[in-house]
Amino acid sequence: MDKYQQMTTQPVERLVLRLAFPTVTIMLISSLYNMADTYFVGKLGTVSVAAVGIAVSFMAVIQAVGFFFGQGAGNHISRALGARQHESAQQMASTALVCAGIAGLGIAVAGALFAEQIALLLGATPTILADAADYLRCVALGAPFICMSLMLNNILRFQGNAFYGMIGMVSGAVFNCVLDPLLIYGFNMGVKGAAGATAISQTVGFVLLLVGCRHGGNVSISLNALRFSGAFFAEIVRGGLPSLLRQGIASIGVLVLNRAAAPFGDAALAAIAIANRIVLLCGSALIGFGQGFQPVCGFNFGAKKYSRVRRAFWFCLLVAIGVLVLLSTLGSLFAPRIIALFRADDAEVVRLGAAFLRYQFLSLPLTAVIILTNMLLQTTRKSIRASILSAARQGLTLIPLALILSSQLGLFGLQIATPIADCVTFLIAVPLMVSGLKGKNDDTDTDGSAGDLDLRQSDFEA
Repeated sequence: MDKYQQMTTQPVERLVLRLAFPTVTIMLISSLYNMADTYFVGKLGTVSVAAVGIAVSFMAVIQAVGFFFGQGAGNHISRALGARQHESAQQMASTALVCAGIAGLGIAVAGALFAEQIALLLGATPTILADAADYLRCVALGAPFICMSLMLNNILRFQGNAFYGMIGMVSGAVFNCVLDPLLIYGFNMGVKGAAGATAISQTVGFVLLLVGCRHGGNVSISLNALRFSGAFFAEIVRGGLPSLLRQGIASIGVLVLNRAAAPFGDAALAAIAIANRIVLLCGSALIGFGQGFQPVCGFNFGAKKYSRVRRAFWFCLLVAIGVLVLLSTLGSLFAPRIIALFRADDAEVVRLGAAFLRYQFLSLPLTAVIILTNMLLQTTRKSIRASILSAARQGLTLIPLALILSSQLGLFGLQIATPIADCVTFLIAVPLMVSGLKGKNDDTDTDGSAGDLDLRQSDFEA
């Protein structure tokens, strides 16, 4: 059975679970890159943890660029393969990879030249500025490979071959966990060692991902297939803009939180950094599960099998909500112990971190609706609606709430800003979800069942 038949005829529940296993693994491993840095750097002291936390926004920018090209190209590739247009898929993959590398190179130059200025912009205090700048400078050198790794991982996933992406990402994570203690302690590099480990491990992952593109029937990368055309760039923007906004504005949200927390001391900055990393780990599992849905959605949308799109969406939503409720309950119960894994010898960091963590877990289940709706709209070419939803959580809601509530309620205001932002964004997501799934029952699958969606091309123009 070829890829087209698998993606368009097998039960969607089985497809989603099979595709989601490697994507969940990939996203968890990606989060563990940062978790490993936080864990090993935590042994150096609160100042070092705060310095690495400051750099999260910069890392988010690099990841946003990688996801922009990966999601933009991947959405087009999955639809093209669903429509059996292999040449177009290869041209898009090759062009997007080169563009991701060029964009990453620009970030590397900017980060190397202006590390201190960027650290100050991100909210570094005088006590952590030197460490934050060192970390940023080293991470920046790996930006081209990080961008290209994320791009390749995404296009492999959209082809339904996330297993190859998992191999590349897991291998990189193993290198990172080995190199972290070796460079931080063995070579006495401190936070620079953590950043260097991340850059080196991502480079290793990129090489393995590039090799994976040549196996398993994946769309191969070829310089002969490069097409720097306006049509391809428009497709990348259409499919990737929601991810760029989601990741980019998330980095701004973290920046605002860090700057608002800076007056409360390095312990507050360290507490936010640790809590954010833990919530990111849970959120990564959700995003990975949703990424198992996207190739199913893209293939069947391209093949005009619209009822399968809806069935896959509802299955993913119910599973995601159930898992997040369980994680939130357990995380809230054991919040102090979880924070203590990173800074057990600083009671203030544990106290503040546990509070931040518990408030964020209150609204975590709502993010299932937000993120899966965003992926549905993005994959089915409702890019403007997807972009609005992407901007809503971190930009339209969290940033103003963090600024207003922190000025009025102090540190408590910062702690409740995220759950309130999630609730507001949930209210925005629900009508977008309903409109994205509302149909006229005018399609018929190969099994003869009436379709649930009217997802014709014209309907997905925002």
